[in-house]
Amino acid sequence: MLDVCLLGSGGMMPLPYRWLTALMTRYNGSSLLIDCGEGTQIAIKEKGWSFKPIDIICFTHFHGDHISGLPGLLLTMGNAERTEPLTLIGPKGLERVVNALRVIAPELPFPIQFIELTQPEEELCMGGYRIKAFRVNHNITCYGYSLEIDRAGKFQVEQAMERQIPKHFWNKLQKGETITTEDGVVYTPDMVMGAPRKGIKLVYCTDTRPTPSIVANAKQADLFICEGMYGEKGKEAKAVSYKHMTFYEAAKLAKDAEVKALWLTHYSPSLNRPEEFMDEVRRIFPKAEAGKDRKSIELDFEDE
Repeated sequence: MLDVCLLGSGGMMPLPYRWLTALMTRYNGSSLLIDCGEGTQIAIKEKGWSFKPIDIICFTHFHGDHISGLPGLLLTMGNAERTEPLTLIGPKGLERVVNALRVIAPELPFPIQFIELTQPEEELCMGGYRIKAFRVNHNITCYGYSLEIDRAGKFQVEQAMERQIPKHFWNKLQKGETITTEDGVVYTPDMVMGAPRKGIKLVYCTDTRPTPSIVANAKQADLFICEGMYGEKGKEAKAVSYKHMTFYEAAKLAKDAEVKALWLTHYSPSLNRPEEFMDEVRRIFPKAEAGKDRKSIELDFEDE
């Protein structure tokens, strides 16, 4: 099961009723954060979740509303006596940007590991996730992220018995280990495991124009969280100029990607009530919802 919380749904500046953009997920006792705008710490406290288990932070890009909350968060994590390494992922220049911000957070009791993205698409496996970063179209280098939790096939007892595989090897094979006995006999997981089953897929994308890379990487996601900077009519030219998206463009992407559900986020500060525009959005993509701070869901594997 994957816990998902949209901590902040605002863009550009925090408001009394809306924090800046941040998403947090929890899986297997570890937490992952995408973006860390101003107010992210408060949003985490309001949600009742903990800072200490955050092991990975992914950054879409280096505009202030996506990273300005980081120094304070690092200090809080240090004050919680964290000693385990923290992994930061983001566009090229990440280490330079973070070290500049750390002028006000110079001493931490844990090491920081940097992974800088340089290719149009990159895939990383860590924390139980398959993390895919894909470049989108903003006015500086910007990435969207897909988080996938793969699910192995079922253990085939009949095949294990037919192949006369000793039972004390079954558990290791089920965990994906290859076994070589003292007699030189080799047992591999594919000898006893069925075809991989559908896993869990979450996609987060903000600060961009619509691009084919978004549709390709969001394909059949269980949840697609996407920027909707503008809901009002007449803002299309502004969206193009500043390289952002309207609600309706995000809905079209969700439809083309055949996702199960869409949450809009990263609203303009001038957009007070995004719910007012959702009827028209749902005419394009019926499973669309207006995201809001602390909106949460538990994503689970499909029943068989």
